[in-house]
Amino acid sequence: MLEQDLAFHVGDQVIHWAYGPGVIIQLDEKALFGNTSQYYVVKLRDLTLWVPISQSRQCCLRFPTPAKDFQKLFRILAEPGELLSSDRYERKAFLTERFKERSLESICLVIRDLTLRKRMKKMNDDDSTILERARNFLLNEWSLVLSVPVHQAELELKGLLDRGDTFDNRRLSLT
Repeated sequence: MLEQDLAFHVGDQVIHWAYGPGVIIQLDEKALFGNTSQYYVVKLRDLTLWVPISQSRQCCLRFPTPAKDFQKLFRILAEPGELLSSDRYERKAFLTERFKERSLESICLVIRDLTLRKRMKKMNDDDSTILERARNFLLNEWSLVLSVPVHQAELELKGLLDRGDTFDNRRLSLT
């Protein structure tokens, strides 16, 4: 396979849908179960993954969100959250579907809406796990794309979410 036919190249920064930011460190060919396939070798912090080249664009890898698109994400995070179902199973299914969209926009919606829920009610373990996973995913990509330390991105995220909460409280007091 010619390198120019590939979606990604060695040295490209990529986002793995489950593990977050990484870099393609090499192309590799492996034989598994009698089938030979080509793989992107992706280095993610302390983990190395082999992602089949044939499946990479459909399910696993994407380029990082462009910096200019973060303004839209910031607006989503600063908006008032939407109430989620009070049924824990419906809520988990809904949030899981949002995660499966594999976009940073859907991750921001998860964070915004679960943050509202956290401010209103005690979170169960599923909600807490999903919120933590979403926050880590967003913060790692934010840090990479905007070249800021994760702790700074975390402070900015808190500020954006607090804006939405302030707006929500004003709206509630007006009704």
